Parts: sequence; structure tokens; C-alpha cells
Amino acid sequence: MLTNAFVLGAGGGFTGGDIVFQLAMFLILLALLKKFAWGPLMGIMQERENHIAGEIEAAEQSRQEANRNLEEQRQLLKEARQEAQAMIENSKKQGVEQREQIIIAARQESERLKESAKREIETQKEQAMAALREQVASLSVLIASKVIEKELSVQDQQKLINDYIKEAGEER
Repeated sequence: MLTNAFVLGAGGGFTGGDIVFQLAMFLILLALLKKFAWGPLMGIMQERENHIAGEIEAAEQSRQEANRNLEEQRQLLKEARQEAQAMIENSKKQGVEQREQIIIAARQESERLKESAKREIETQKEQAMAALREQVASLSVLIASKVIEKELSVQDQQKLINDYIKEAGEER
């Protein structure tokens, strides 16, 4: 019976000592958990939180840096396009100027050649006129000497003039 009573007494309810013992064990367990599990776990969690915050901050800085670089590249591209456009415009302007200079030089050369040709023509004309005057003078002298040698009738004079003209034409 005693064993039954012990079993009945133990199974019948909690006693004050059991409650105090279990409470003490619970508190010890809590203290051990706090010291060996909760503290390191919270430290790891804090480190993890700090690491994630650092990564987020680094990512934000990288994003800002990328945006700055992107904006800088856009600005450089814009400047390069403007420079290229300015170079194209400058080249067009120089091309037009060169074309005008070539046209002016060609016109001047044309005028120079025209003047030279005119002078050449005038010189040759004067030489031809001088040669013609010489021939006319010599023919006149020749005709005069023939007229003096004999008096001619109108028909003889006409024949003589025609003969001399024909003679002058053959000399050319």
C-alpha cells in the first residue's frame, strides 16, 4: 500500500516543492539559453542585419554611381554629337569656300587666257594688215610704174588690175 500511496500521492497532484523545482529549472534553462543560445543568436542576427544594411547601402551607392556615370556618358555623347555636327558644318563651309575660290581662280584664268588670245589675235591682225599694206604699196608702185611706161585704155587698166590682184592672191 505504501507504494500505492506513494504512487497515488505522486500522481495525485503537484506539491509546492515540485513547482519550485520546476520553476528553478525553467529559470536556469532560460539563463542558460540566454547565455549560450539567445545572446550569440542575437549577435549573429545583429551582424546579419548590419551586413544586409551595408549591402543595401553599397547597392544604393552603386546605383547612384551608375546613374552619375550614365548621366556623364549621356553628356559626353551629347557633346561628341555636337562636336561632330560642328565639324560637319565646318567642313561644309570650307568646301563651299574652296569651291568659290576654285571658281574665282578658274574665271581669272579664263579671263587671262581670253586677254592673251585677244592680244595674239590683235598682233596677228596687225601683222597681216602690215603685210597687206606692203603688198598693196608694192602693187601700187608696180602698177604706177607700168602706167607710166605706157598709157593704157580703160580695158587695159582693168586687165592690169585683175592680173595684179590675181598675182597678189597667188603670193599668199
